[in-house]
Amino acid sequence: MGKRVAVVLAGCGVYDGREIHESSAVLVHLSREGAQAEVYAPDVDQMHVVDHVKGQPTQEKRNVLVESARIARGNIKDLAKLDVKGLDALIIPGGFGVAKNLSTWATQGKNCIISKEVEDVLKAFHAAKKPIGLCCISPVLAAKIFPGCELTVGHDTECEKWPYAKTAETMKELGCKHVNKHVTEIHVDVKNKLVTTSAFMCNAPIHEIYDGIGKMVKEVVRLA
Repeated sequence: MGKRVAVVLAGCGVYDGREIHESSAVLVHLSREGAQAEVYAPDVDQMHVVDHVKGQPTQEKRNVLVESARIARGNIKDLAKLDVKGLDALIIPGGFGVAKNLSTWATQGKNCIISKEVEDVLKAFHAAKKPIGLCCISPVLAAKIFPGCELTVGHDTECEKWPYAKTAETMKELGCKHVNKHVTEIHVDVKNKLVTTSAFMCNAPIHEIYDGIGKMVKEVVRLA
């Protein structure tokens, strides 16, 4: 029997929900590792809806669980029903939904509030000493909840390749240790069983992002 891994989504679309390529990469790599993905999302409204052609917010309203179901091909559960006892690991892909729908990081940065459901799930896996995989912007959730943990969101010096590098500095202000890593690399916090990789925090070819996520998934399954 393969490992059972919870994958938490936050909508469908990079600017207002879950990064679709990252989510797909996680599911593909879990399948390759012989693991069983169980997909969850909170049953809440999105912070807003963004027109992905214009890059501008619209007046439309969408539900995070309903939108996430598009990625999960309908096979998804309400995050409120997640029971850590029957699961071996947790993975949270990236996308602005992490900072908008799972937390208020997008508007409040290090002073953000994390959704109670999301915080409870992260703390439950951590307390059970079960591995947690985080990529792209999602390591900020761990930075906020687990002071002193070790994480990567890529590099901490902003440039064309690393346009979101200031995130690393903000995470350091929360008391965590940021470790610079290339997009195809991962960082493992052995003590906290946290596995992180930068994914689309880096302006890199999509295959490199896919490969980095693959290493993260492989290590999460190994630790489970």
